[in-house]
Amino acid sequence: MSQREVHVVESGNGPYGQFVTSGRHVMGADEPVELGGKDTGPDPYEFVLAGLGACTAMTLRMYATRKGMPLERVEVRLRHIQRATAGKDVVDKFEREIRVHGQLTDEQRQSLLAIAERCPVSQTLKRGSEIVSTLAG
Repeated sequence: MSQREVHVVESGNGPYGQFVTSGRHVMGADEPVELGGKDTGPDPYEFVLAGLGACTAMTLRMYATRKGMPLERVEVRLRHIQRATAGKDVVDKFEREIRVHGQLTDEQRQSLLAIAERCPVSQTLKRGSEIVSTLAG
């Protein structure tokens, strides 16, 4: 079983500013100005996109190294789109554009694209998750 922990606390920098602590790493999060924030850091969906992009690039690097592929660099550009359906449900769509650099064959490039679908964050987003919330005493 894998477990990760992150701590989020209000930063006091505007109504939505947050400090996000993961291990020894501290980052800021906020909402953009047009939503009432001060834009002191990425918004929550940008953190989701960052996780998906980083996981994709790392997964491709691991695979290419294991297979001896001449992969020089990976770039991932992501976009999150939300739309309401006729029944008022919200549908989330994540678009991921992957650029792989190096002297790769077409077969290797297609193999890397297929492996991107198997990155752990992709799989988590596709299957959905259970969220359990409690109030601390």
